[in-house]
Amino acid sequence: MTTKANATDDSFHVFDTTLRDGAQREGINLTVADKLTIARHLDDFGVGYIEGGWPGANPRDTEFFARAQQEITFRNAQLVAFGATRRAGGSAADDPQVKALLTSGAPVVTLVAKAHDRHVELALRTTLEENLEMVRDTVSHLREQGRRVFVDCEHFFDGYRANAAYAKSVVRAAYEAGAEVVILCDTNGGMLPAQIQAVVSTVIADTGARLGIHAQDDTGCAVANTLAAVDAGATHVQCTANGYGERVGNANLFPVVAALELKYGMTVLPEGALAEMTRISHAIAEVVNLTPSTHQPYVGVSAFAHKAGLHASAIKVDPDLYQHIAPERVGNTMRMLVSDMAGRASIELKGKELGIDLGGDRALVGRVVERVKERELQGYTYEAADASFELLLRGEVEGRARRYFRTESWRAIVEDRPDGTHANEATVKLWAKGERIVATAEGNGPVNALDRALRVALERIYPQLAKLELVDYKVRILEGRTGTESTTRVLITTGDGTGDWATVGVAENVIAASWQALEDAYTYGLLRAGIEPTE
Repeated sequence: MTTKANATDDSFHVFDTTLRDGAQREGINLTVADKLTIARHLDDFGVGYIEGGWPGANPRDTEFFARAQQEITFRNAQLVAFGATRRAGGSAADDPQVKALLTSGAPVVTLVAKAHDRHVELALRTTLEENLEMVRDTVSHLREQGRRVFVDCEHFFDGYRANAAYAKSVVRAAYEAGAEVVILCDTNGGMLPAQIQAVVSTVIADTGARLGIHAQDDTGCAVANTLAAVDAGATHVQCTANGYGERVGNANLFPVVAALELKYGMTVLPEGALAEMTRISHAIAEVVNLTPSTHQPYVGVSAFAHKAGLHASAIKVDPDLYQHIAPERVGNTMRMLVSDMAGRASIELKGKELGIDLGGDRALVGRVVERVKERELQGYTYEAADASFELLLRGEVEGRARRYFRTESWRAIVEDRPDGTHANEATVKLWAKGERIVATAEGNGPVNALDRALRVALERIYPQLAKLELVDYKVRILEGRTGTESTTRVLITTGDGTGDWATVGVAENVIAASWQALEDAYTYGLLRAGIEPTE
């Protein structure tokens, strides 16, 4: 593990704890390889410190630090090992877990210390004075061994409320023993911004220590609490990528950093790194195998999406009228959503986004608006199916629907067998390039069988379709007289290895709606491949 000088000024720390605190989220189970990949992403983003885990506490974290020394050359970050103060009644020099922190090779150590008097007496089962000595001894020993030391004061705000004098004495003990930063932790996540700001201001004034903030999100205020602490004088913020963490999560790294850079005017990342934020957020979500939040501030795909016609009219004049920043600054893009709320401006801007010049043709735009509203009344939704909308729009602009094949008929059969299993078979009859094609295929369901039959029919004529893969399939029953007679809407997401697109179908039964969405999906895939229509 090679560590170069920090890319940012040491007067302010962006500290990421995704690999330690973030990994405690329900549903996240990181392998060592996952942790190494995330560490590289975070270093690329430019955070100053990456907390890798608790060496000695479990084999995975111990292996991570060993491999990080061999496999990662950090360009921006310093690796941090997490651990606890030594045991009561012992010495830091002889404590096995303190030795594990040193063996990890991490240049920085974060120690967790109890700052709540009840936790000291009930959880540690020791005296308040011995707890202070545990802090002093461990910090000074690690400093003597050449490590930089940060101290997390666990349950600080609850402890401050119960016994402010003692909570502050823990801060003093850590700082006077050589801790560079003492972090006030809202471990239970119950604080509000005004409370955080008042306490941090007071503790700075009373102790003279350099303070940081670690906020959990149990009140939905972790980002606001973190910024309130900065307002009060904290110069170290602890966050996790996408807000991952125990219970409801931690302060989200990305909106915190974006606020510091764009709202506070601070430089906390290397030049150009902020524009990589959306990519980094989504890349980490892929590693932890969680779908990126579409409505996450700054980096969500809906963060700069506009639906209302009134908004679109204003954005056409000046995007800043309905956007607090230019999305490109954080690596995101503006999107226009087409729905029954759409007006002319929405259609014109969406056409521009798709690379289709409507040429100021008011009659054409008016027809598209009315077509969209009519179709959405039937149950179609274009805000979630850009590919189907593009096909509709191109059909209006070009004067006819874009076709690569013409369907004669299709059918799907589900056979219930005596042994309790089911057989699904589909047959499609269609025309492509003047040729009538009949194809049959089986699948693990009627829609899958239709998809396979369509592939069998068309791949010989259009080999580009071999790349297509059904990525997602959603069904929604729309309002109707009874559940089984209601209109069905199907959304299909398809990919070709370089991108994904969504199509929509609406019909009285799920198979017919699925066929519509599949037809659009294949048609759009051929359009993306640059194939000219033949029908």
